[in-house]
Amino acid sequence: MTHQKQKNTEERDEDGEKGNAWSRLLGCTWKTPLGFFGVGLTTVSITLIILGLIGHLSGLIENHYFAIFTFLFLPAMMIFGLCLIPLSCIMRRKKWFKDSLINTEHLKIDLSDKQHRKGVMLFLVLSVVNATVLILVAYEGYRFTDSSYFCGVVCHEVMDPEYTAYQRSAHAKVACVSCHIGSGASWYVQAKLSGLRQVKAVIDGDFSRPIPAPVEHLRPARDTCESCHWPEKFYGKKVKAFVSFTNEKQSEADIQEIALHIGGRNPVTDKFEGIHWHVSQKIKVEYQALNKTRTKIGRVKVTKPGGVTEEYTVKDGAVEAGVELTWRTMDCIDCHNRPTHVYESLVQVVDFGLYSKKLDPDIGGMREDSFAVLRTEYKSRDEATERIVEDLLERMAKRHDSDFVAKFEKEIKRSGAFLLEAYLNNVWPRMQVTWGTYRQHLGHQDADDGFGCFRCHDDEHATKFGKVIRQDCNLCHDEPE
Repeated sequence: MTHQKQKNTEERDEDGEKGNAWSRLLGCTWKTPLGFFGVGLTTVSITLIILGLIGHLSGLIENHYFAIFTFLFLPAMMIFGLCLIPLSCIMRRKKWFKDSLINTEHLKIDLSDKQHRKGVMLFLVLSVVNATVLILVAYEGYRFTDSSYFCGVVCHEVMDPEYTAYQRSAHAKVACVSCHIGSGASWYVQAKLSGLRQVKAVIDGDFSRPIPAPVEHLRPARDTCESCHWPEKFYGKKVKAFVSFTNEKQSEADIQEIALHIGGRNPVTDKFEGIHWHVSQKIKVEYQALNKTRTKIGRVKVTKPGGVTEEYTVKDGAVEAGVELTWRTMDCIDCHNRPTHVYESLVQVVDFGLYSKKLDPDIGGMREDSFAVLRTEYKSRDEATERIVEDLLERMAKRHDSDFVAKFEKEIKRSGAFLLEAYLNNVWPRMQVTWGTYRQHLGHQDADDGFGCFRCHDDEHATKFGKVIRQDCNLCHDEPE
């Protein structure tokens, strides 16, 4: 009797409306502007999220801006809308609205009441639906923000050079995060926080041109590179061919073959040898860079098995302004500084074109004019796209005559198309990326500019007892057998 009496009890609020605590509580969601807005925002957001998930998972929609809208913006709006619903009830109860719930009975849940059971079931169903959608979108959002597509395409102007080089590299099937973040939650959080700073820089336009590659910010190679590669693996020797031409002999290739002592742990002698000796587990090589580009090395410290340490110094050890001397342990990145984002040199591009016949070697002056075309400072990539083939035709017309160009127009245009492709793969005027902007420390082709092995192997870094870091060719390579 008491239960029936309580069930039928009706109270009047300040507006004269009747209803129990349940009806008044639910009424908060649409009887106040804030509650109505929260319900509408949640409903619209969750509907669009479901449609976006279907489009993304089915492959019907691949636009990266749409993915950002689906996985980042809409979930935030959905959560915001869900928070507004209880907030509207609290604000009404605290008389922040004209219609107050003060002096009303407390909310009670009676599962023996049919209406209460329906309310609870509705709440649970909606909660499960919301939680499921949020979990799905959170997972897909996590996958999307960790994808190479996200890294390379979202910040298009900034990352286009690196993403283009990545797509044609040997690591094109390796996700960016595998090398730039690696495994573990701490580095993941650190990378995402750094990403927020980078996003702000992109929005403000306050980013470096070209993008620097500070090795000190990278995770140690032993945590990333050595997940797939490891110095202990014995590679022995690898024969490499260097192909070159001259302007006078552009159809006769000069091919020089050398055997690189890649080395590793020799299974016969059980000793580390070759180039990979520098990063073996029993050897620790440390150095101090005198400038930001690490093209000048000051002190070098080598710790050998048993704890014996040798320290080498160089006489001309002037430190570049703004550089703080710190010890860095040598790892893969100190030589393989462009393992994925590899940009070709101008000489490599032209000589490869001649060797592969993509540049016609039988047309006189092709090598020299190709260099001239690629060295031209175009204002934009669009201008280069419009001009490169025509520029090559014009130079050939000046070198020969119009009849010659008319006769070999097809061959010259095909050569121009190769030069255009090479240009678009390596030059971005707006980002100030051009030939030679990013160079490698492998070998010593650019030794005159401080790149490569001769940074340390110069016969000038010496211990106090006169022992030097040798520049002996046979240390790293010899003639193939």
